Amino acid sequence: MGNPSLHSIHVHPLKAARGFAPDEAVVEPWGLAGDRRWVLVDGSGKVITQRPHPRMALAAAGLLPGGGLLLSASGRAPLSVAVPEPIGTVTVEIWRDKVEGVPADASAHAWFSDFLGFPVRLVHLDDPATRRPIDPEYARPGETVSFADGYPLLLTALASLDALNSLVAQGDHPEEGPLPMSRFRPNVVVDGTDAWAEDGWRRLAIGEVTFRVAKMCGRCVVTTTDQETAARGREPLRTLARHRRFGDKLVFGQNLVPESGGTVRIGDPVRVLE
Repeated sequence: MGNPSLHSIHVHPLKAARGFAPDEAVVEPWGLAGDRRWVLVDGSGKVITQRPHPRMALAAAGLLPGGGLLLSASGRAPLSVAVPEPIGTVTVEIWRDKVEGVPADASAHAWFSDFLGFPVRLVHLDDPATRRPIDPEYARPGETVSFADGYPLLLTALASLDALNSLVAQGDHPEEGPLPMSRFRPNVVVDGTDAWAEDGWRRLAIGEVTFRVAKMCGRCVVTTTDQETAARGREPLRTLARHRRFGDKLVFGQNLVPESGGTVRIGDPVRVLE
């Protein structure tokens, strides 16, 4: 392993939608500032993701000052959405968790309902410090997470993607590769490591910020979704099933929990502490 560094940063203000890649980001206890603080829910309050609704990949959510959203999609007029006043909450069902959030105004619900073709509501996580604890099997007391799948940050490595793409090229569907990192929707991408080196990490520092590795990231059908077209294929799950199966999980990347605050910047050194 050479001199690992932070290659890129990715913030997804709205879960399941396209995000953006800043040069730096503030690390809060529950994730990167602004990351996955918004979510769409259906009529029963269940979270909307790309798993059953790949079209979500075609909607983009930028972050406005103060935490609001700028929504955009091809052929649609953009919409600015302000952070709603926390005067009433709704219950969001996200996997096994039930989390209180604050609904946006009716124009945001209408924009996305029309885009997806069925009724949805846009909901903001107003108090990430208290609303949703991390799975206690992997958390310390008081640790919380946003509307991310389960952990504050997801780390991936360029060398591991290169290795995975080499395996895809040797597999049953080589025409689907090489796959871009966007398939895995990470928060931080590191360069300068050996392939799969992150499997052995337990603690690390990115610049001034330290993190604990909670667990490997099990992957789902979202990774087979082209983030530019919403078309689905078979890779990388076919290849992960053959080469990266750990128990019942197909693994790519590591879930992180911040141990300190601060700002991470592209080019920051990445130091393995344990």
